[in-house]
Amino acid sequence: MARPAAACEAAVPPRPACAYTSCYCEENVWKLCDHIRSRGRYPLEEFYAVFISNDRRMDYHVILLHVSSGEQNFIYDLDTVLPFPCPFDLYSLEAFRLDDSLHPEFHRKIRMIRADLYLKTFASDRSHMKDANGKWQKPPPSYPCIETADSKMNLDDFISMNPKVGWGSVFSLTDFVHQFGRLTDYGYSLEGQ
Repeated sequence: MARPAAACEAAVPPRPACAYTSCYCEENVWKLCDHIRSRGRYPLEEFYAVFISNDRRMDYHVILLHVSSGEQNFIYDLDTVLPFPCPFDLYSLEAFRLDDSLHPEFHRKIRMIRADLYLKTFASDRSHMKDANGKWQKPPPSYPCIETADSKMNLDDFISMNPKVGWGSVFSLTDFVHQFGRLTDYGYSLEGQ
């Protein structure tokens, strides 16, 4: 039986109550996954950490995807003004744009990691947020660094869009939208946007 859309809102607290530190989206999503695991209300296997970057790794962003047992999938993005959670198709239309005007090496790609695997494997010592003098570029979260028994820092393996590196699966942005959205023509839906 499909869950109503409103039930998905309970997967994590309302946006203002979520653990959040600006410029640490990878840790914000880790905290969302940890919350879902601790509550046990939803199968953790329905959730994915989604890294958005490109082959040049110019920048990256991390969001949480809920592959719902209902008709619609949802995105949790603490860094947007869109609804929280946001229906996948609305997020796709409002947050993603076509890559047509970009050089191919800047076309966005997606690395999806199942939430349970993300919680077990992700580690960050936050060194990527320090300048050459060791000063914070942006203030870090107040909680200790996230680490595993095997690693204190493996963020680059998650940002990499090389499918032979790291964990999870790598998709083009278009393939990601086609696989998890209900829109039949992603390119057409973004014309004029």
